[in-house]
Amino acid sequence: MNHGVSALLNLPDIDLPAAAVQLRSEVREFLTAERAKGTFIPHCDAWHTGFDPAFSAALGERGWLGISWPTKYGGHQRSVLERFVVTEELLAAGAPVAAHWVSDRQSGPGFLRFGTEEQRQRFLPGMAAGEIYFALGISEPEAGSDLSSLVTRARRADGGWILNGTKTWTSHAHQCHFITVLCRTSQSQDDRHAGFSQLIVDLTSPGVIVRPIRILDNSHHFNEVMFDNVFVPDDLLLGEEGAGWSQISAELALERSGPERFMSNFPLLEELVAAVAAAPTPQGVQAVGELVADFIALRRMSLTIATAIEAGENPSIPAALVKDTGTRFEQRVPEVTRAVFSPVQRAQNPSLAARYEEAVLLNPGGKFRGGTNEVLRGIVAKGLGL
Repeated sequence: MNHGVSALLNLPDIDLPAAAVQLRSEVREFLTAERAKGTFIPHCDAWHTGFDPAFSAALGERGWLGISWPTKYGGHQRSVLERFVVTEELLAAGAPVAAHWVSDRQSGPGFLRFGTEEQRQRFLPGMAAGEIYFALGISEPEAGSDLSSLVTRARRADGGWILNGTKTWTSHAHQCHFITVLCRTSQSQDDRHAGFSQLIVDLTSPGVIVRPIRILDNSHHFNEVMFDNVFVPDDLLLGEEGAGWSQISAELALERSGPERFMSNFPLLEELVAAVAAAPTPQGVQAVGELVADFIALRRMSLTIATAIEAGENPSIPAALVKDTGTRFEQRVPEVTRAVFSPVQRAQNPSLAARYEEAVLLNPGGKFRGGTNEVLRGIVAKGLGL
């Protein structure tokens, strides 16, 4: 094995600190109590579709959002591994966490790393309280997964920028307060990745138009967002002008490596394991055993990347690998369910059937959010010098 592959596959064991183990118990107790009260019903893909501001605010009140951020910005200065534990438990429970998800996972750390002090003071405390929600303005209708071909542009104006263009697949833009837009602010003939910047746009600004994109079950969480001569003040430029590509690359490591990349269908996996345990067959036991083994490996990879990020590294290549393998794992969970249990058998288990139907309807989106598998494999291959 060459040195590049060895570095990529270096996945040391991670021991969770005692504080994280204790925190897991606290989160589980809270979630059990909330389910008993009927606050939520577990759903597949709830981190992406379950938009519940009241639930997000309740998590913020308990100090479980912005958990690793400095206290002066509303955070709690706990470890990244403690945040990982909270995230795992919320995903395992199928809890409705979509409202705060982008803010807590990606936008907040972006402000900490690239934002001005004024921006941090303005946005981070509200994010940590579960009261300010951000959307991501990255993908475009004509760009596919090739972000270097984005055409949304911002030109200089007195006191700010004038933004024009369209973003697509923007989750919850119709419910969020702000959107971080990756756009061209200059053109380079030599470097396709140069000339990008990130602008923070108030979604109530004049000229912002949000149109729904409905999926197979007619639900609405994706959107197309159009910017028609939208004015963005200078103080809402995130980071450096022209540094948008490097900034978004760092953020994508956070987006691609988290446990949501292999735990979106965990509520179905849990039902599947219980159903096979109740009525074991050789086929079912083997198929579920393979799924659980893959899940354990993915979790270890994700934990390793979390510790690397806490150490200040930018593990973009391992993150791409987690997203690729995690997506394929999530596609297999409903496939195994269908292979092991017939439609009649699933109908006799209403909870299994409900989670299976959710996974089938929502699974197509997993193939492109965060980058398609083909693009992610290209990132890994390039990183290995292939």
